[in-house]
Amino acid sequence: MMTKKTMVEEEGRKREGEGRSAVRTAETVLRVVPMGLCLAALVLMLKNAQVNDFGSVSYADLTPFRYLVYANGFCAGYSLLSASYTAMPRPNTLSRSWVLFFFDQVFTYVILAAGTVSAELTYLAYNGDEAVTWSKQCGVFNSFCRRATASIGITFGAVACYAVLSLLSSYRLFSTYEAPLSFVGKSGRESSAFPR
Repeated sequence: MMTKKTMVEEEGRKREGEGRSAVRTAETVLRVVPMGLCLAALVLMLKNAQVNDFGSVSYADLTPFRYLVYANGFCAGYSLLSASYTAMPRPNTLSRSWVLFFFDQVFTYVILAAGTVSAELTYLAYNGDEAVTWSKQCGVFNSFCRRATASIGITFGAVACYAVLSLLSSYRLFSTYEAPLSFVGKSGRESSAFPR
């Protein structure tokens, strides 16, 4: 026969398990969302080309846009792998936390770099740069510039998701470590490293 105390403890463990499951589901969804965003940005940029009386332009002609396509492809693949990795119920070990933290940081910076370098190129295409005699090109290739801007905007949506994932994985990793309890200061007295 179960006592009231054991029933309460069992109920607490059940709620804790449900809470972990909900967090794991939310994290998995948060890892799948940038995959969709990266794929959308990738497809939009891959199909981005324009031909008119003044010439032709394609994403493949511009190195930053090629980098954007590759970065979106790699990040979409990573999102799929990391979503499947986090969806499986396993204990949260220190090595698992380090792996997620490391790759979340790497792919956050990869996609951020791709988005910013492409945004800079698009800015120059819209505004030109008289100092280096770079003329405005978006007046001539307006459709190309609009699609590139849309792809870059979607990429920055993925950057926001990766930034949240980086914060989540860093919190998970560094919350496993204990803060230093005390140290001996210059006065020779023991004091708290982080005053409460």
